[in-house]
Amino acid sequence: MSKQNVELVSRAIEAFSDGDVEAFSRLTTPDVEWKVGLAAVEGEVFRGHEGVARYFERLRGAWSEFLFLADEYRDLGDTVVVLGRLRGFGRGGGVPVESPVGAVWELREGRIWRLRAYLTHAEALAAAGPEA
Repeated sequence: MSKQNVELVSRAIEAFSDGDVEAFSRLTTPDVEWKVGLAAVEGEVFRGHEGVARYFERLRGAWSEFLFLADEYRDLGDTVVVLGRLRGFGRGGGVPVESPVGAVWELREGRIWRLRAYLTHAEALAAAGPEA
């Protein structure tokens, strides 16, 4: 099942980078919890599909483009750790921003139920536990 989990997380990252809230939400449970790592809302938790839509709306308001660029996937069964970079271009001035990102994606019954994002790879690996 875990290879399928990595593929599901990869599709979620693609939907996120495309700004496709509907495609992203289809990959999550109704009670999804998403702890974001962006400096402006760091640590804030968005819950449920409504929370996911609210977070996507915030991103659209602040960024003309915002991408999660995955460099490495670590398959831990029902948990997938992704290490990569965030790249965005601010609305208005088009100021580019690039930052490391590490994300811990937890799955239940073939869907994402919890996502925790961090601004360093080390934080994400520590949050995932010793098997990461």
